[in-house]
Formats: sequence, structure tokens, C-alpha cells
Amino acid sequence: MQHPVLNRDDLLPRQPAGMGKGLMLAIAAHVLLVIAITFSVNWSSSDPAGVEAELWSAVPQIAARGAPPVEPEPAPEPPKPEPRPEPVQKPVEAPPPPKPAPDPQIAIEKEKARKEKLQKEKEEKLREQQEQERKEKLEKQKREAEDKKAEEKKLAEKKKQDAARQQAQLDKQRQEQLDRIIKQAGGAANGSPTGQGAVTSGPSSTYAGRIRGAIEPNITFTSELNGNPTAEVEVRQGPDGTITGSRLVKSSGVKEWDDAVLRAVDKTQKLPRDIDGRVISPMILTFRPNK
Repeated sequence: MQHPVLNRDDLLPRQPAGMGKGLMLAIAAHVLLVIAITFSVNWSSSDPAGVEAELWSAVPQIAARGAPPVEPEPAPEPPKPEPRPEPVQKPVEAPPPPKPAPDPQIAIEKEKARKEKLQKEKEEKLREQQEQERKEKLEKQKREAEDKKAEEKKLAEKKKQDAARQQAQLDKQRQEQLDRIIKQAGGAANGSPTGQGAVTSGPSSTYAGRIRGAIEPNITFTSELNGNPTAEVEVRQGPDGTITGSRLVKSSGVKEWDDAVLRAVDKTQKLPRDIDGRVISPMILTFRPNK
């Protein structure tokens, strides 16, 4: 059997009349090519048999030589837009309730409490100030009392010294007066061998009382005294009993009483004589408001 001779032009695929028809032929050629390859693989693996095959003009191997039409690459799909995040809705906040209207009574009470607090602070401050003044006054009184006590002690010591000095002077004057009386009595008793004239010639026991009796009615003193203070006064007189001088030799401690006694002595002017007609000078007389 002779195989027909094929020309090169016969083996070339004809130009497809249209795009759709060419696409169909290409697909059919590919299918046939796959079938042929499958059969050829099976044939080569089995024992060779004397099989003759006829070649047809539309053998798929010839069509495989031509490049299949290139399909245009599909346009890339536009990127899908990313989903926008859904807006988060904020919870609607309820408006705050309106503030209650201020109670005028509360404002009045607050003002009252404020005034009471201020008044309390003022009173507390005044109390502290008064307490401080009281303490300062007590301290001042204490110092004054101590100063007065020290001054009184000083005056008492001075009075004591003055009294001791006056007492010493008075004792001296008394001794001098006694010496004069004794001397006068001794002169009057001259010629007496027994010396009894010195005793019998002294002042009588009533003479001092008679002198005070003459002076005391002239004392003018109306003040009240505590106790019975004694004032001692020295009196000088002339030969006829006329008072020539007087002085305070010992104070009673009450100036008004001392002055009243001295005024009474000056007012008396003249003193009585003793029972024997004599005048004794000087004399120290004592005077008390309460006899």
C-alpha cells in the first residue's frame, strides 16, 4: 500500500476564517494530540504487532507544529475597595439634669453660722486678752505688794531704831532730871546729919497728877484710836510756874495725838506749884487718850 505524498502547504494549517472557528479547531487539535500520545504510549509498551495505520491529513502532529493563537491576557480586575470601617456611633449622653435652685434658707443658715463663728472667735480672743491682762495685773500687784512689804519692813526697822534712840535719849534725860532733883533736894537738906532732907524735900506724889490735870482739859482730839497710845512730853517752866518750853521726847505713834498734846501744853501757859511752893523744871509728863 502506498502512502500519499503530502506537500508542505498541505500540512500547514489553513488560515482560520474567524476567531471563534480557529479557537474550536485548536481545542480539537489539542484533544486529538492528547489521545494520540496516550495511544502511542500504550503501543510502545505492548508487544509490537503488525498493524498498519493510515495517516490522515488532519493528523494532530502537523497542527502541533504551529503555535496556538495567543489569547490576550485578561485585564486585571481593579482592586476591590477595602471596606470602610463602619462608623462607631457614640452613645448619646443624656443631658445632665438641671441644678436645683439654691434654697435661700440654706444660704441664711450658712451666713448665720459664719457670723456665729466670727463672734465666737472674737469672744475667745477677747477672753484670752482679758486673761492676759488679769495675769499681768496680778503680777503687778504681787510686785507692788512685795515692794510695799519691803518698804514697810524698812520703815519699821527705821522706826525701831528711832524709838531705841529716843528711848536712850529719854532715859538719859530722866537720869539727868533725877540727878537734878536729887541735887536740889540735897541742897535744901544741907545741915542735916542724917541726910533725910533729900527724901523729904523731893516733889510730892501728887505733883505730876496736878500738872497733867492742868494740861489735859486743853487737849482737843476727836479722832478714834485703836488702843491707848502714850505720848511723853518734856515741859520747862520758870520760877513762878510759867511754861517756857515743851518738846515731844517719845511719840505715841499717832501724829494727831502728839500734836494735840503739844498744843494743850502751849495753851496752858502756867503750871501750879508743888504743895511746898516749889517749881520743878524740867519735867517729863505722859499723856494717854484713855485714862
